[in-house]
Amino acid sequence: MKLAVVQHAAPTDPGPVPREVVEGVREAAAGGAELVLLPELHNGPYFCIEENPAHFDLAEPVPGPTTDGLGQLAAELGVVIVGSVFERRLEGVYHNTAVVLDADGRLAGRYRKMHIPDDPGYFEKYYFAPGDLGFRPIDTRAGRLGVLICWDQWFPEAARILALRGAEVLLYPSAIGWNPAEPEDEQARQMEAWTTIQRAHAVANHLPLAAANRVGLELRGREEIRFWGNSFICGPQGEPLATAGAGPAVIQAHVDPRATTRLRRQWPFLRDRRVDAYADLLQRALPGSPGRERDGA
Repeated sequence: MKLAVVQHAAPTDPGPVPREVVEGVREAAAGGAELVLLPELHNGPYFCIEENPAHFDLAEPVPGPTTDGLGQLAAELGVVIVGSVFERRLEGVYHNTAVVLDADGRLAGRYRKMHIPDDPGYFEKYYFAPGDLGFRPIDTRAGRLGVLICWDQWFPEAARILALRGAEVLLYPSAIGWNPAEPEDEQARQMEAWTTIQRAHAVANHLPLAAANRVGLELRGREEIRFWGNSFICGPQGEPLATAGAGPAVIQAHVDPRATTRLRRQWPFLRDRRVDAYADLLQRALPGSPGRERDGA
């Protein structure tokens, strides 16, 4: 399968399917891509940089304008598209949702972001309810897709569950960057951590993986984020296959599901899991952890 990632800045003309998205998907399809991954919340500026009730007007239903537009583009080009929507489920209940349009334009499925951050410049808990669809692969003409979103990328449990349910590739639409005031060495550590944790998910599950990030400086009030780009595709041993820089780009790489079969026979991580010993993972904290002994918990 040939997989492509579209990396772009906030659209100059926001809307259901902005020019940057259309041009990126067309370029990917012209290069032979069968599956195209877009960044998180790609239809406009990253509005979560501030808490503003007016931004709820940006939300839309699923199906809705974005899925309709992406579906038409997918059917025209014969590619599978993984996009991103600020989903209005009903007034007062909103989600950060990935949508998957199959190569015939059909809405193949959706994933609602499960892990919701709340940090300076990333006020997502103000806007999004946690996802309630669980971690389930989505079947498409390009294969069985394991779709997660941005903050999910720091949690190995999410990737592992998708692998156990038969996902053939892990996909992460993302919107992550630096506070420009942070020192350069700290910026470098953050980006290296971001790349490393996702490559580790590929290795631990023997699955190819792609991450699509935004680029560019975005400002709202006193908050600013410089999205660092560096979208990438890696193979099932974490090996880099394609990497973007800090500007708009379309990257592509071939991924081979047969490699997963070979690696899982040679390195049987899934076989050797001690599922009888992992019950403690269902606890928020454990006896003996710092703080719990002091308060008697």
